Amino acid sequence: MSKPLVIVESPTKIKTLQKYLGKDYNVAATVGHIKDLPAKEMGIDIEDHFKPKYKTISGKQKIITSLKKAAGEATDIYLAPDPDREGEAIAWHAAEILKKKERKFHRVLFHELTKKAIHEAMASPQELHRNKYEAQQARRILDRLVGYQISPLLWRKVKRGLSAGRVQSVAVRIICEREREIHAFESEEYWSVTAYLEGDVPPPFMAKLTKKQGKKIHIPNEAEVMKILNELSAEKLLVEKVIKKTTKRNPLPPFITSKLQQEAIRKLRFSAKKTMIVAQQLYEGIEIEGGEPVGLITYMRTDSTRIAQEAAEEALGLIRERFGEEYAIQKPRFFKNRKKVQDAHEAIRPTSVFNTPEKLASYLSKDQLSLYTLIWQRFVASQMKQALINNNSVTVKAGSYLFNASGSTIKFPGFMALYMSSDEENEDKSKILPELSQGMELKLNKFDPKQHFTMPRPRFSEASLVKELEENGIGRPSTYATILSTIREKGYVEFVKGSFRPTELGFIVNDLIVESFPDVFNVDFTAKMEDDLDRIEAAEVDSLKVLNGFYTPFKKELDMASETMLSMKGVGFATDIDCPECGKKLHVKVGKNGHFLACSGYPDCKYSNDYTRDEKGRIRPVEISHEEVGDKVCEKCGKPMVVKRGKYGTFLACSGYPDCKHTQSTDSNNGGQATGIKCPNEGCDGELVQRRSKRGKVFYGCSRYPDCTFAIWDKPVDEACPACGASFLVEKSSKKEGTFLACLNKDCGFKKSA
Repeated sequence: MSKPLVIVESPTKIKTLQKYLGKDYNVAATVGHIKDLPAKEMGIDIEDHFKPKYKTISGKQKIITSLKKAAGEATDIYLAPDPDREGEAIAWHAAEILKKKERKFHRVLFHELTKKAIHEAMASPQELHRNKYEAQQARRILDRLVGYQISPLLWRKVKRGLSAGRVQSVAVRIICEREREIHAFESEEYWSVTAYLEGDVPPPFMAKLTKKQGKKIHIPNEAEVMKILNELSAEKLLVEKVIKKTTKRNPLPPFITSKLQQEAIRKLRFSAKKTMIVAQQLYEGIEIEGGEPVGLITYMRTDSTRIAQEAAEEALGLIRERFGEEYAIQKPRFFKNRKKVQDAHEAIRPTSVFNTPEKLASYLSKDQLSLYTLIWQRFVASQMKQALINNNSVTVKAGSYLFNASGSTIKFPGFMALYMSSDEENEDKSKILPELSQGMELKLNKFDPKQHFTMPRPRFSEASLVKELEENGIGRPSTYATILSTIREKGYVEFVKGSFRPTELGFIVNDLIVESFPDVFNVDFTAKMEDDLDRIEAAEVDSLKVLNGFYTPFKKELDMASETMLSMKGVGFATDIDCPECGKKLHVKVGKNGHFLACSGYPDCKYSNDYTRDEKGRIRPVEISHEEVGDKVCEKCGKPMVVKRGKYGTFLACSGYPDCKHTQSTDSNNGGQATGIKCPNEGCDGELVQRRSKRGKVFYGCSRYPDCTFAIWDKPVDEACPACGASFLVEKSSKKEGTFLACLNKDCGFKKSA
């Protein structure tokens, strides 16, 4: 009789499980999903109760064959993909392909890959969770209904290749609305006054002017501040009130997914995507002492702050051992979850606090150690005593004016001896006030007036966008990293100097779909859909009811949008800019080479031009000056060369077109940087230069563009291929192999370590 088969999601778990389960079980992996909706069609039969049409994913037939072979004649199959909705779907699909008479399927959930947790899960298998699978399937169907019906609409109205996503488009909307808020913001001048003071004993300190005659003071301009300084010059500065108090500060709970992403972005400069990749590695198992693989953290996709009693008590033991009894609380500290939080998993914590970062340093990569240390410290700190902070504040009176100063010192560090959040680290704890008493006259060293201007709310960073999505109930912990990656890859936003900005394409697509689908891409509506998915999983509502409730109004909006959505290929968005040739208004349109301005009088007037937006978001036509073109003349006919714009950016073209069709590249084309590598196209004497696409992605193209259109994404390296003699190799990277050099020749296949 065949041994029972344990099926996991990732092949990296196999070694860890095989170690603890021994020879009594076979272990195999699905390597992610094995079935999905078809790639080239919607795959949803709307008329038949939204029935999905699953197909085997391309390239997964070999995996399925190996799973059937591994199962053999086994009567027991243990389905152990990740303990979330996606893992549940993989488990259901695996059960479908391995279904056999008298074969039993058991669902096992590994919340951590340790010997104890694995044996406990195997000893208490569950039934497959239909409602969790229904929730995953409903999400997939909703995403298809939106994406596969709105995207073709965008192809017709804007250009091919665009896409809309039920959740990703809401994230783009949030970014666009913040950008327009910044554009609309009118900055206002204001002034502050700081007094540099000394008491009877050091140190000197600073106090801010805050009130006049008991009311909060606002200083609008320099004239007003000079008037105030003149009045203050005649006044004594006396201590009116001194307040001393000690406050208690509690540690934060262990990480949930969103908080881990935010903190890793701020403290480690990881992206959300990188954070999840590294966390997955720590969860699945790292080879430590004696080459033994051990899962180092609990499951990393969770929005619950719940922790096991045993884990908390283990942390208390380590705290007493390492920090002493004065740092340990008497009994474990537990944290309440927010409402509507799924509590299937614990918070993210180390599987054993005795696997300290110092102990694991030699076994982990730099990134793995950094993230593990963050998780370990946050969890252990959650079981340490409160910090005691001495907070002192003083009010200084100068006639009818009041100044305030405050300072703090740490009386007892408590949990802060081990871990402080990025917010706590950024607090100014350096301001220490001297001993002061009521009525004491203070020495004035100087008044320091400063001009300021009000600022709009900042653009979203990765961390603040994750926080915004979380607080608004958009997406789920497992989807944040994908959302942030997708909106950049689609070209709707760009990430500049650490913050998200909409691209012009992002603005155009957002405006079109928000106008046509005000509900579908509404923040509150999207959050409600997330709640409905949770209710499906909790068996509180039927999935068909949710799908029908969504699709009925959506179909009405879709049908109307097909008729009324503005065509960016035809009419385009109207502007208030006059055409310089005929005086009619210019419109924003989108063509095969991107967005541009065109005269509304077309075809009678064929004026068109590129445009940019100024700091207030106003559209401004691009003026190509004579200096930009330079004094270059056509080498074939002698006429002046002019700047033109094509699919891959700007280039020089003969002004004698169409009689002379000569063109040449320009070094200003997308900021091109020469690589010194000859273009491989036969008969071309150009060389490869680094450029940026309209979406900001780096690529390498021929300097003879547009006469030669050779272009590649991978960085060329000036080293001939030793296998086939190709003139250069390219630099590639993958999660499995890291960075390596490879030959572009598909028939060759040569590659080596970089």
